[in-house]
Amino acid sequence: MTYTLENEQARVTIQASGAELSSFIRKDLDNLEYIWEADPAVWARHAPVLFPIVGRLPNDTYTYQGQSYRLTQHGFARDQEFMLVRQMPAELVLELRTNETTRALFPFDFSLLISYRLAGPMLTIGWEVTNIGTGELLFGIGAHPAFRCPLLADEQFEDYEFVFDHPVTFERHLLEGGLLNGQTEPILNQETTLPLRYELFEQDALVLKNFDFTHVTLRSRRSDRAVRVRFDGFPYLGLWTKGPGARFVCIEPWHGIASSVGDSGELADKEGILTLQPGQEFVASYSITAE
Repeated sequence: MTYTLENEQARVTIQASGAELSSFIRKDLDNLEYIWEADPAVWARHAPVLFPIVGRLPNDTYTYQGQSYRLTQHGFARDQEFMLVRQMPAELVLELRTNETTRALFPFDFSLLISYRLAGPMLTIGWEVTNIGTGELLFGIGAHPAFRCPLLADEQFEDYEFVFDHPVTFERHLLEGGLLNGQTEPILNQETTLPLRYELFEQDALVLKNFDFTHVTLRSRRSDRAVRVRFDGFPYLGLWTKGPGARFVCIEPWHGIASSVGDSGELADKEGILTLQPGQEFVASYSITAE
């Protein structure tokens, strides 16, 4: 099942499977597609929702209240079928609730609402996580949209750059086997742009913490095409591509992060983990603007 939101400028498609954004077309710009086509020979996803964890756990396992559970990288929501809650011309709301499959992996009762709202060339994606159980709910949630790069046929990956909303200084937190290894590497020092090259991603994603910018623009240096992702209030960010020759790049705002090498495996001790008491809600959103 797929759903479509459309206005004079743009058309987006969302799949019920994973509540995943699978297409974002600028109708008024020669029907230009901005979302990666999920070529299974390279990376078979478009923009998965990461829930109830972001990143990897040690040995893909965690412990809660003395019991161990297996949960693979980025969790299970991206592979679950979401139910339709509401559909309007410019808005779609889908929901995933605790079920037999999720309970075997994740012993918590939850409702995850994902909303899509299209206004002109801007799509706002909202998350609402509610604890519908009688005990606490521990979780993380993140975005993983993959954008075509290059956007135009006569351009190359290296023709693009990340543009920040002001001069920034930050370092990346290095990954080892999908886990943070405690090491960092400086990336930018009071600069506003980061030119793309595949070598940036030889050691996996660029994982950022404690940054002070609120949006990143993926921009061509050879044309006027760009895509901007805004993520106010997010504590973590990932920037990633699959490897040399992959024609996409991801801008990933996260409320959560991969575990570290040597972590205890206790879910409650995982960096970035969020906690809700019964009846409490967590709400966040980010936006994508196709330019």
